[in-house]
Parts: sequence; C-alpha cells; structure tokens
Amino acid sequence: MDKYLLPHKAEVMKITQETGSNLNIKTFRIRLLEEEARKKFNFYPGQFVELTVFGVGEAPFGFASSPTRDDYFDVSVKETGLVTEAMHNLEEGDEIGVRGPFGNHFPYEEIRGKNLVFLAGGIGLAPLRSLIEYVLDEEKREEYGRVQMLLAFRSPEDMLYKYDFPRWEKSPDTLVKYTIDEECEGWVHCVGYPHDLLHDELDLNQPDTVFFTCGPPIMIKAITDELKSSGIDPSSIVTTLEMKMSCGLGKCGRCNIGSYYVCKDGPVFDLKQMEKMPPEF
Repeated sequence: MDKYLLPHKAEVMKITQETGSNLNIKTFRIRLLEEEARKKFNFYPGQFVELTVFGVGEAPFGFASSPTRDDYFDVSVKETGLVTEAMHNLEEGDEIGVRGPFGNHFPYEEIRGKNLVFLAGGIGLAPLRSLIEYVLDEEKREEYGRVQMLLAFRSPEDMLYKYDFPRWEKSPDTLVKYTIDEECEGWVHCVGYPHDLLHDELDLNQPDTVFFTCGPPIMIKAITDELKSSGIDPSSIVTTLEMKMSCGLGKCGRCNIGSYYVCKDGPVFDLKQMEKMPPEF
C-alpha cells in the first residue's frame, strides 16, 4: 500500500516552459531518487500520478511521457491554483513526492493493428502524448496502423511540445495537422475548431479506427457528438477525464460522476461508458 499512501522522494530533472505567459504551462521531467522504487514504478499511457510539493500539498497529474522511457516520467502542469503555483516555483534539482501510479489506462494492447486518430485541445495533448510517444516509438511503431493527429491550440504561443512535432511528422504512415482558433500573421496551418475540421483535414473512413480525444469539456463534447453523428461506434471513441480528480483513492468524492469515480474507474473512458453518465456532465 505504500505506493498509494506514502510518497516516494523524487527529483525534478528538467523543467521546460511550454507556453507563453497568457497560458502558463510547464513540463517537469521527474526521476525517483531510490533505485528500488524506480524498478517497481511501472505505469501505462493514460494513468496518473499524485505529486507532492512538500509543505504545500499534492495534486494529480496525467503522465505526459511514454513508459518506454523507464528512468523518468514527464508531467505538464498548467498554473491554476495553490499546488500548481508551487510546482511552477520549483527549480531543477528540487525534491518532490510521488504517489502512484493510479487509474486505468488507454487500451494500448487492444488497439494493436488498428488505425489511430488523436484529437487534442490545448493541455489535453498532455495525457495523449503518453500514448502518442508509445505508439510512435521505433520499437512499437509497426504494431499499429496509420496514425493521424489534429492538434488544436488557441494561438501559436499556446502550442505544447513543439519540439516533438518534427519527429512525429517523420514517423512512418503518420499525418499531423495543427489548428488555432483565429487566423494570425505567419500561421500557415488550419484555422478553426477541431470538430469543424475533422472531415476536411482527416480521413475518417478508414476501417478499424480508434479515436482518442482530450481537451476542454466543450471540445470533447463537440468532437464526440460529431464522431457519433458520423456513424463511429461509441466504444471506439476514447477520452480521459482526469481534470476532475483530487485524492486518487476515491475517498474525497470530488471526481464522482453518477456511479463512477474517475480516479478509480478511469480516468480513461470510452463514449459508450460516458453516455451512462448524468446528462449534466
């Protein structure tokens, strides 16, 4: 039970400023300090971890890196409150606490051989990055079919992981498209909201395709509605609802949605499961 209740000490190896000051997001590369803890720390794409800033508190964050990089993991943090502000004040070399991993994961085994479409909005790309990096790993790539991505951001200044894009674009049988909300000088990619661009920018008619989406709730709803109206099987539309979590143990009740606790039953759900949730969600 120690991985659930007692945090392991870890070091902040690297901090990357992802976005401009209007939407402050940083990516933290974290490494457990104890060798024995590192050996036992196994996670899967889509799971999350509880991070402790000592003397301040803890909060949940989805993994933003692939488990194939087994000596460290990444999380991306948007500055929104007490703990996230404390995270943003950390420096490389500082110690934090780590509990987990928690939750279920993206069905990376079940989707082998299938075509994949990733639809991300803003920091919603963070948990999807874990699966994208896994699927595009040189040793894993041939296990999956065609990969398409439509990555949406408010503006070029708000784009995450720009350093990953050239590598993703060069991956075999992979198409990457980018869009922002409003046209601006120097922008040469798509303009508009992802649910309006799906049919024009991506090939949605490929057989055996699984769709992964994450972003603001309004974006998730618009995309899932559009996909469902296009005849996509709800069980082939997958998202993550990690933004509602807190304790990670199903004790605080913050992430309760109908009969589900996101931290214990999720955070990954397909649309078939989401349709059983209360309509107000």
